[in-house]
Amino acid sequence: MAVYPPTTTETGKAYRRVLSASTLAGDRVVNSRGEDIGKIDEIMIDTPTGRVAYAVLSFGGFLGMGDKLFAIPWSMLSLDEDHKVFPLDVDKERLKKAPGFDKDHWPDMTDRTWGTSVYQYYGASPYWD
Repeated sequence: MAVYPPTTTETGKAYRRVLSASTLAGDRVVNSRGEDIGKIDEIMIDTPTGRVAYAVLSFGGFLGMGDKLFAIPWSMLSLDEDHKVFPLDVDKERLKKAPGFDKDHWPDMTDRTWGTSVYQYYGASPYWD
Protein backbone atom coordinates (compact mmCIF):
# COMPACT_ATOMS: atom_id res chain seq x y z
CA MET A 1 0.00 0.00 0.00
CA ALA A 2 1.45 3.34 -1.06
CA VAL A 3 1.53 6.05 1.57
CA TYR A 4 1.93 9.56 0.25
CA PRO A 5 3.79 12.13 2.29
CA PRO A 6 1.74 15.17 3.23
CA THR A 7 1.94 17.89 0.61
CA THR A 8 1.93 21.50 1.72
CA THR A 9 0.94 24.76 0.11
CA GLU A 10 3.04 27.91 0.06
CA THR A 11 1.61 28.86 3.47
CA GLY A 12 2.71 25.53 4.91
CA LYS A 13 -0.85 24.23 5.20
CA ALA A 14 -1.35 20.60 4.20
CA TYR A 15 -3.64 20.17 1.23
CA ARG A 16 -5.80 17.35 0.06
CA ARG A 17 -4.70 15.15 -2.82
CA VAL A 18 -8.20 13.84 -3.61
CA LEU A 19 -11.16 16.20 -3.99
CA SER A 20 -14.68 15.79 -5.31
CA ALA A 21 -15.45 17.27 -8.71
CA SER A 22 -18.28 19.29 -7.16
CA THR A 23 -15.74 20.92 -4.81
CA LEU A 24 -13.79 22.18 -7.82
CA ALA A 25 -16.69 23.24 -10.05
CA GLY A 26 -17.08 27.00 -9.86
CA ASP A 27 -13.43 27.62 -8.92
CA ARG A 28 -11.86 30.55 -10.75
CA VAL A 29 -9.16 30.13 -13.39
CA VAL A 30 -6.42 32.75 -13.63
CA ASN A 31 -3.61 33.19 -16.14
CA SER A 32 0.06 33.82 -15.34
CA ARG A 33 -0.64 37.57 -15.12
CA GLY A 34 -3.21 36.91 -12.40
CA GLU A 35 -6.09 37.88 -14.72
CA ASP A 36 -9.39 36.11 -14.16
CA ILE A 37 -10.11 34.07 -17.29
CA GLY A 38 -13.20 32.19 -16.20
CA LYS A 39 -14.36 29.40 -13.96
CA ILE A 40 -14.47 25.63 -13.98
CA ASP A 41 -17.93 24.67 -15.18
CA GLU A 42 -17.55 20.90 -15.41
CA ILE A 43 -14.91 18.21 -15.04
CA MET A 44 -15.13 15.51 -17.69
CA ILE A 45 -14.14 11.95 -16.76
CA ASP A 46 -13.19 9.22 -19.22
CA THR A 47 -15.21 6.56 -17.42
CA PRO A 48 -13.57 3.46 -18.97
CA THR A 49 -10.12 4.60 -17.79
CA GLY A 50 -11.14 6.66 -14.76
CA ARG A 51 -8.93 9.52 -15.96
CA VAL A 52 -9.88 13.19 -16.01
CA ALA A 53 -10.06 14.15 -19.68
CA TYR A 54 -10.94 17.84 -19.60
CA ALA A 55 -12.00 20.69 -17.43
CA VAL A 56 -14.72 22.74 -19.08
CA LEU A 57 -13.90 26.41 -18.64
CA SER A 58 -16.64 29.04 -18.84
CA PHE A 59 -15.32 32.35 -20.17
CA GLY A 60 -16.87 35.63 -21.25
CA GLY A 61 -20.47 36.67 -21.19
CA PHE A 62 -22.24 38.62 -18.48
CA LEU A 63 -23.86 37.07 -15.41
CA GLY A 64 -23.58 33.62 -17.00
CA MET A 65 -25.28 34.73 -20.22
CA GLY A 66 -23.34 34.30 -23.44
CA ASP A 67 -20.46 32.44 -21.83
CA LYS A 68 -18.34 30.46 -24.22
CA LEU A 69 -17.17 27.05 -23.03
CA PHE A 70 -13.74 25.56 -23.63
CA ALA A 71 -12.43 22.06 -23.04
CA ILE A 72 -9.07 22.50 -21.33
CA PRO A 73 -6.74 19.51 -21.06
CA TRP A 74 -6.66 18.59 -17.38
CA SER A 75 -2.86 18.40 -17.52
CA MET A 76 -2.74 22.15 -18.28
CA LEU A 77 -4.26 23.02 -14.90
CA SER A 78 -2.88 22.97 -11.41
CA LEU A 79 -4.71 23.82 -8.21
CA ASP A 80 -3.64 26.67 -5.96
CA GLU A 81 -5.59 25.59 -2.90
CA ASP A 82 -4.39 28.58 -0.85
CA HIS A 83 -6.16 30.95 -3.24
CA LYS A 84 -8.82 28.49 -4.47
CA VAL A 85 -7.93 29.09 -8.12
CA PHE A 86 -6.62 27.09 -11.03
CA PRO A 87 -3.63 28.75 -12.71
CA LEU A 88 -3.66 28.28 -16.52
CA ASP A 89 -0.78 29.61 -18.59
CA VAL A 90 -2.93 31.01 -21.42
CA ASP A 91 -3.57 34.68 -22.08
CA LYS A 92 -7.06 36.01 -22.73
CA GLU A 93 -6.49 36.63 -26.44
CA ARG A 94 -5.30 33.06 -27.04
CA LEU A 95 -8.28 31.73 -25.10
CA LYS A 96 -10.69 33.84 -27.18
CA LYS A 97 -9.31 32.12 -30.32
CA ALA A 98 -9.39 28.61 -28.82
CA PRO A 99 -11.82 26.00 -30.10
CA GLY A 100 -14.92 26.44 -27.98
CA PHE A 101 -18.62 25.70 -27.86
CA ASP A 102 -21.78 26.97 -26.23
CA LYS A 103 -23.82 25.34 -23.48
CA ASP A 104 -26.46 24.07 -25.92
CA HIS A 105 -24.05 22.57 -28.48
CA TRP A 106 -21.41 20.41 -26.82
CA PRO A 107 -18.94 18.55 -29.01
CA ASP A 108 -18.60 14.78 -28.91
CA MET A 109 -15.80 14.63 -26.36
CA THR A 110 -15.18 10.97 -27.18
CA ASP A 111 -14.18 11.93 -30.74
CA ARG A 112 -10.39 11.53 -30.81
CA THR A 113 -10.04 13.84 -33.83
CA TRP A 114 -11.76 16.63 -31.93
CA GLY A 115 -9.79 15.79 -28.77
CA THR A 116 -6.48 15.77 -30.62
CA SER A 117 -7.18 19.25 -32.01
CA VAL A 118 -7.92 20.56 -28.50
CA TYR A 119 -4.77 19.05 -27.02
CA GLN A 120 -2.67 20.32 -29.95
CA TYR A 121 -4.05 23.84 -29.56
CA TYR A 122 -2.78 23.95 -25.98
CA GLY A 123 0.46 22.08 -26.74
CA ALA A 124 -0.44 19.22 -24.41
CA SER A 125 -0.09 15.47 -24.84
CA PRO A 126 -3.47 13.72 -25.09
CA TYR A 127 -4.43 11.89 -21.90
CA TRP A 128 -5.07 8.71 -23.89
CA ASP A 129 -1.47 8.46 -25.17
